[in-house]
Amino acid sequence: MAQTVRRSSSISLFATDGKPHPLQDTLVAVTVVLGLIAFVSAMFHDLHLLSSWAGLVGILTGAYGQFISATTRERFLLIVGLGASAVGFFLGMAHGGLFGGVLG
Repeated sequence: MAQTVRRSSSISLFATDGKPHPLQDTLVAVTVVLGLIAFVSAMFHDLHLLSSWAGLVGILTGAYGQFISATTRERFLLIVGLGASAVGFFLGMAHGGLFGGVLG
């Protein structure tokens, strides 16, 4: 008797649909890296330009990535990167902003 082979659907947050998503994966990687840069550099008062710009770009790439994401894994990592980018952006803005001390 022939039996069908079924993939076990694990209840994993990082499950994928088995298809390649190069653009989405690139946006995930860029958002997470920019989020880490923004978050870590926001802890130093003098790096407000780096943290605010990295945070702003991380928020924009993360938002676009959320718009076109296809799997839960991508969405989860994008939210983590977006959160870190937002914290870095807001702390960078509080420490001097996007142009603090450069313009005027």
